[in-house]
Amino acid sequence: MSEDHREFPITSSQIEDEMKRENNKTQIKKTLRATIFTLIVVAAAAILVATLWMPVLRIYGTSMTPTLNEGDIVISVKNAQYHTGQLVSFYYGNKLLVKRIIAGPGDWVNIDEMGNVYVNDMETPLEEPYIPAEEKAYGEVTILLPYQVPEDRYFVLGDHRATSADSRNATIGCISEDQIVGRIVFCIWPLEGFGTVG
Repeated sequence: MSEDHREFPITSSQIEDEMKRENNKTQIKKTLRATIFTLIVVAAAAILVATLWMPVLRIYGTSMTPTLNEGDIVISVKNAQYHTGQLVSFYYGNKLLVKRIIAGPGDWVNIDEMGNVYVNDMETPLEEPYIPAEEKAYGEVTILLPYQVPEDRYFVLGDHRATSADSRNATIGCISEDQIVGRIVFCIWPLEGFGTVG
């Protein structure tokens, strides 16, 4: 044998090292596949939850200031029942609006010239701590007051009464449960507004 063609014996430790490297490569590939699969499942579940039970919405316009501002991102929850005082998102035409439920089916609503709201012959106006007193307004009213909310409908108002188009306008009117996307429960953006909404 010439010196150029000498064969070096392969030791068992070299074989074991090579097998460990191959096993590590295989293990890394399996882990990577499992991680990618898990991320896809989690993303699909998040999209399903966000679409069916907890839609994430962006606020457009100023009709809900000071409670919600343009650009805020909120989470809504689909409820079986809705109550006065709750913020709800609903479809009107092709738009998604956010307003506050003021009165339910069969209730009577009246609004005085100062913008104070009365429900069911209340002697005192509805307590609305979410609206600064100086920002109450009569707004654009095209319905005849006092007004009785039809069955299976809700009377909704925006918190910024001077600019809000809501149930005071006969074009929008009262909303049905079929129109409601969900109750607004949480603000996730901006961070300084992070928390529950109500």
